Amino acid sequence: MDKIQIMVNGLPGNVATAIACHALKNKKLLLLPFSLTGPEITASECQVENIIIELISAEKRSQIIANIKKKHGEFISIDFTHPTAVNDNARFYCKNNLPFVMGTTGGDRQLLLETVAGSDIAAVIAPNMAKQIVGFQAMMKYAADTFPDIFKGYSLKIKESHQKIKADTSGTARAMVKYFNKMGIDFATANIKKERNPEKQKTEWEIPEEYLSGHAWHTYKLISSDQTVMFEFKHNVNGRDVYAAGTFDAVVFLADKIRKSRAGGKVFSMIDVLKSGNLQ
Repeated sequence: MDKIQIMVNGLPGNVATAIACHALKNKKLLLLPFSLTGPEITASECQVENIIIELISAEKRSQIIANIKKKHGEFISIDFTHPTAVNDNARFYCKNNLPFVMGTTGGDRQLLLETVAGSDIAAVIAPNMAKQIVGFQAMMKYAADTFPDIFKGYSLKIKESHQKIKADTSGTARAMVKYFNKMGIDFATANIKKERNPEKQKTEWEIPEEYLSGHAWHTYKLISSDQTVMFEFKHNVNGRDVYAAGTFDAVVFLADKIRKSRAGGKVFSMIDVLKSGNLQ
């Protein structure tokens, strides 16, 4: 079987770099030495392991992408860029017939879905690429759909901690709010408590110091109205390795969909990926 060609966009960012490093070790994937990058990046290239990656700015991307496609053929883009770039990047992918896997959070999510739906490409879009966490979300969705209002009368506290450079509130935490709402809890995403202070993360949260620059800790705490019952759900991730595995599952899934039906205008989720059963 031929390797699936990929381009990891967002280099030299930390998550994109971790994804690219793992891609070089994956026998099913071939990493192309190019990456779309943001306006704040002045370098023209970066190094991932022993590979030099050409960094492509927004003003140059159309011509360079056309040349890449002409030379290398079809490939799947992996987007771990910045929340402010989500919708612009999606428009670019759709305009240039670049199927993509997007793990970047933020942006106008409804517009994002509509952009792909009105295009000739397919994409996997998810606020979290860690498949075990996605499985946990699926369980919570099942509970919300099957037992609506089961937590009616309970209060909810959600707190999340990520590295200080993460600009937006956790997409995973925001996605969970709608499930708790359906289970009867009145809670707004604006009430999610986010922590980006490394000193508090180390002393109050007790996050290991070596992971202050890359972690994702989430706690969901439910308390009954009379304070006699408490439920608490947690998922704490140190480092970024777990996201690479799920991202590559999404790439393989998307490549298979494209190979079988082209799947134009279709948006898939990580739930779709998990349900396929074809996990690495």
